[in-house]
Amino acid sequence: MRNFKKLLSILLVGSLVLMCSCSKSSGAKSAADTSSSNKTNVIKIGVFEPQTGENGGGGLQEVYGIRYANQVYKTITINGTEYTIDLVEVDNKSDKTEAVNAASKLVAEKVSVVLGSYGSGVSIAAGETFAGAKIPAIGCSCTNPQVTNGNPYYFRVCYLDPFQGKVMASYAHEQGYTKAAIISQLGDDYSSGLAKFFVDEFKNLGGEIVSDEKFQTNQTDFKAILTNIKKVNPDFIFAPSSITTAPMIIQQARELGIEAKFAGGDTWENETIIKNSNGYAEGAICSTFYDDADEGNEETQKFVKGFKPYLAQYEKDENIPGVCALGYDAYLTAYKAIEAAQSTKGEDIAKALNNLHLVGVTGNISFDENGDAKKDTSYIKVVKGNKFVFEKKQQTDAN
Repeated sequence: MRNFKKLLSILLVGSLVLMCSCSKSSGAKSAADTSSSNKTNVIKIGVFEPQTGENGGGGLQEVYGIRYANQVYKTITINGTEYTIDLVEVDNKSDKTEAVNAASKLVAEKVSVVLGSYGSGVSIAAGETFAGAKIPAIGCSCTNPQVTNGNPYYFRVCYLDPFQGKVMASYAHEQGYTKAAIISQLGDDYSSGLAKFFVDEFKNLGGEIVSDEKFQTNQTDFKAILTNIKKVNPDFIFAPSSITTAPMIIQQARELGIEAKFAGGDTWENETIIKNSNGYAEGAICSTFYDDADEGNEETQKFVKGFKPYLAQYEKDENIPGVCALGYDAYLTAYKAIEAAQSTKGEDIAKALNNLHLVGVTGNISFDENGDAKKDTSYIKVVKGNKFVFEKKQQTDAN
């Protein structure tokens, strides 16, 4: 009996082996074979953003816009073949050294194009890495002129700090402010650059800079510089800084009895500033790239309708931050460039970007000889009732 069972087992195993052999010889693919086949029709787009560190909050806002755009424009056809677009995300950690490491990872992943970063300093630091690999990078909100200067592979869909500085200075002048104090961060390209452009234009318009204070990275006590500012009694304080630093500056200033109007650049458009300033941010203003009430074109309308419920899974704020819209536009720009190039090669995509014209969520997008977007409008928002509320459009000479 035991010999019979043993013989039966051998026969069953033999049958199974024969069945598997027949199945493979008939052309059927295993799960691994199918996966490998699908991977040949994939285009990789790198997402070079801070998801942690000083600028992590703003970086994530851009990432949300990029991820959503990837859902809307998931596939693309090149020379008759449909490709799936996969995002490769790296965290540059809001740090210039980490930025170079993150950029190198994207090069190793063989991405066709890169999107980002929030923060001009990390974008400048990584620029040579992308250029050396001939991979075009499209900045979302990195506004310092040095990002694209001398780099034929770096583009951006936002306006620049010279323009933004003029916008905020002209706003202050038009509102009747005459004495401004400046607070900027040492060693930060965005903060120091934007502060300088504001100062130059405010003086040009006849305003007076009564104090120009600077603080160190990771500083948390601003009472000394704020005491200096209080002595000269400005009516306007321009403090371009990160969303981590801004609430502390605002709160400590108000606790010292400083009543001047507080203003910042695009980095301030984040509900974290309102929350962490413990009620002291009321009345503060900032410039930004977009207002979701301005549904100026079909792409904008489609974006607002779909992105608001998408954003709800991450944040409670009903308003769409401008950098989310720029993240979407940067992805859309990359998509249209790949489509125009009909290629996955970085060099071909860069050439296509130079001649690209499209309508994005934030308006018309095309690039000048430096790879900078041609834009002439900023949106001023003010904190009212613990929310950023649109106040007015502010226009000046483009960039």
